[in-house]
Amino acid sequence: MKTIGIIGGITWQSSIDYYRLLNEMVSEKTNGEATAKVILYSLDFGVVRTLTQADRWDKLVTIACDVAVKLENAGADCIVIGANTMHKIADEIQSAVNIPIIHIAEVTSNAIAEQHLKTVALLGTKYTMQLDFFKQILAKQNISTIIPLKEEDVEYLNYSIYNVMGKGIFTNEIKQRVLSMIDELIQRGAQGVILGCTELPILIKQDDCSVPIFDTVLLHAKAAVEFAFESETMND
Repeated sequence: MKTIGIIGGITWQSSIDYYRLLNEMVSEKTNGEATAKVILYSLDFGVVRTLTQADRWDKLVTIACDVAVKLENAGADCIVIGANTMHKIADEIQSAVNIPIIHIAEVTSNAIAEQHLKTVALLGTKYTMQLDFFKQILAKQNISTIIPLKEEDVEYLNYSIYNVMGKGIFTNEIKQRVLSMIDELIQRGAQGVILGCTELPILIKQDDCSVPIFDTVLLHAKAAVEFAFESETMND
């Protein structure tokens, strides 16, 4: 089994879910005989949040690339970046190491394509929703994305992610507001919903939605485990 490196702490709540899912999936594959080989480097989310909001992506590149190199040197065979927004700089991180970065948008796009959906809602930070780094990957598979129309909804969700859920606080008020956004997006033609922030799957579940949801943490972890076992088979 290959070793999975995680750039985590963005946030620590979702990093816990990554660790749990990786081990649950490895256990399932091996009938409980093995656990995942994981190296987790947990960043200070306070620093990440401040730099993101200041639009200092250059500083984030420096930090993330340094961590990626440390993970590779420590023995990681692949890297997952435990946050959707940080995939804005995934290409820069990939250029710093010789092991693959498993891209969260690519695995999500593949899952959507398997269900033959053409229009999906994308929820996350305002950076994930409004910038192109996630949408462009979906567009390669002819998948269109829509986001909330109201700027106040975009700002509300962004604030809630960084300043509330990022602190481990998940309220019914936030959940109901997000569900109202989802209802509006479905009315506008969304055939599915991407939970494009690693905290959103903690808040929103499939039972809450009338269309398929795409849990980016779950899909990301699944792809990492598949990589670990595929590599083992290839090396055999």
